[in-house]
Amino acid sequence: MKSRGRRHVHQVFADFSVTACCEMVSSDSEMSWSDIFSHPLWPFCTALLALVVHLQRRVRWNPKACTVSLKGKTALVTGANTGIGKFIALDFAHRGARVILACRSESRGAAAVKEIREKTGNSDVHLRLVDLSSLDSVRDFAKGVLEEEKALHILVNNAGASGLPRQITKDGFDVSFATNHLGPFLLTSLLLELMKRSAPARIVTVSSANHKNGQMDFKHFHGENLTYYFDKVYNNTKLHNIICTNEFARRLQGTGVAANSVHPGFVMTEVMRHYPLVFRWIFNIIGVFFLKSPEQGAVSSIYCAVAEEIEGITGKYFDSDCSLALPAPLARDAALAVKDFEVCERLTLKSRL
Repeated sequence: MKSRGRRHVHQVFADFSVTACCEMVSSDSEMSWSDIFSHPLWPFCTALLALVVHLQRRVRWNPKACTVSLKGKTALVTGANTGIGKFIALDFAHRGARVILACRSESRGAAAVKEIREKTGNSDVHLRLVDLSSLDSVRDFAKGVLEEEKALHILVNNAGASGLPRQITKDGFDVSFATNHLGPFLLTSLLLELMKRSAPARIVTVSSANHKNGQMDFKHFHGENLTYYFDKVYNNTKLHNIICTNEFARRLQGTGVAANSVHPGFVMTEVMRHYPLVFRWIFNIIGVFFLKSPEQGAVSSIYCAVAEEIEGITGKYFDSDCSLALPAPLARDAALAVKDFEVCERLTLKSRL
């Protein structure tokens, strides 16, 4: 309730500042930019917006103040060569974990491993290559993990992309759905038995508040009935992320393996690298003032992976400030979760044999 109250206060501040700015502009429809910037309300609006940004970036949990050790534990993070994933892996390495970076790019993955080892003094950081858009690649990757790792205590499904152009993979799936959902779904399924033997263990799925704009249509998996416009497809995949993570949690009850989803916040990362250059340029300029850094965006995922106070909590959705939040109604539909999970099982069955 406190967190909901804080978000309400932030929204009130934002609404008030926007109203003030609109009134400032509407007070004279012929105002020039110089008139706007010299208007008496301009400094007030700027200060108020800065306060809103500051409040939105605050979190109630500080990973640097958390003394949880991961010595003797093994953690796997997908998409860990850059952005949020790299800071998650960096935190785990600081805590003494054996960390596996699951990346598609060998050169960028190797650079991330080198950087994390140097910054943490932890040499037990390793790179494994996987292309989550290819179910065969996921199967081979999981096989290698199962053959070489004795335990797996933390799995963070972080990798994802937005704005990918229409493309059908060799498995017959839309590339965004394969990368953001079916690949991670298959990977999690293949590693479950290892995680059960390693319990207590945690699965963390990096979703997004944008899932609330997502739609459910099982034809989407094959690229049908999709609108390829900015983040529309991405939003759909993020909805599936939460739904299936909740069903994983239900099926894992009593095993000691928890599964939760998180919203990292609106973060300056490379997730939008497939958008038009002009849009990315505008996004990056605005992001300097209004978006979280990748390090800040990693906090909610780290919280769900290591915080002692949520031990035993599973099947939940955490907001970017590390508080419990209600996902969209579709994400809370238990019957839909069972159906979605079964569809994903059927679609990835061949790659699990």
